[in-house]
Amino acid sequence: MIRLGVNIDHVATVRQARRAKEPDPVAAAVLAILGGADGITVHLREDRRHIQDQDVIQLRKVVKNRLNLEMSVADEIVEFACQVRPDEATLVPERREELTTEGGLDVIAHHAAVANAIGRLRRVEVPVSLFIDPRLEQVEAAKNLGADAIEFQTATYSEAKTPAERLNQIALLQQASAHAVALGLHVHMGHGLNYWNVIDIARIPGVEELNIGHSIVSRAVLVGMERAVREMKEVIRSAHR
Repeated sequence: MIRLGVNIDHVATVRQARRAKEPDPVAAAVLAILGGADGITVHLREDRRHIQDQDVIQLRKVVKNRLNLEMSVADEIVEFACQVRPDEATLVPERREELTTEGGLDVIAHHAAVANAIGRLRRVEVPVSLFIDPRLEQVEAAKNLGADAIEFQTATYSEAKTPAERLNQIALLQQASAHAVALGLHVHMGHGLNYWNVIDIARIPGVEELNIGHSIVSRAVLVGMERAVREMKEVIRSAHR
């Protein structure tokens, strides 16, 4: 069964809009786990626009199944991750002006910085995943750098405007996944997935984990976090019936 990592960043986005105490991302994480989440994902951005350091520290105490920390390769963030020791660190690209992460991390162009971050995290026994585009050369670079897993960005698939574009993106994801599995990498996917477009992604052979945030948090505003997570789990299960 494919694992579901629930990204709770946007619970913190609502809180930070007022610099208030609620809604509490840690409480949201507990409810997500009660709803069947296999893990919790948060992105500690350099500008701290949503998740804060203390959120991650508290989540590390509360999340007992799987805490995935999305992060840039900035020295300050890597040092923080080494102290908190999440169950997995996912290295992502980051630009301050972007609304959300745009595209995958170019691990070839940023080889030295990525290698440094991986080395530091591995020394404290934190497994590392790299958020990359579904391109074979990026997969091979991730393997050569010593990553444990890769997470293919599905934003391009999610934003496809035509059926032909969607089929092309699925084909790229299938090919890249097969190559990653052959190299011994764990395969995760995420970004822009929702209750409707996730089925085709869940059917791709080799996928072990999906990380989904905005769609679940949006649904949770209307029906509650537990139900929103249960519904997403059921949609993912339905892909294999």
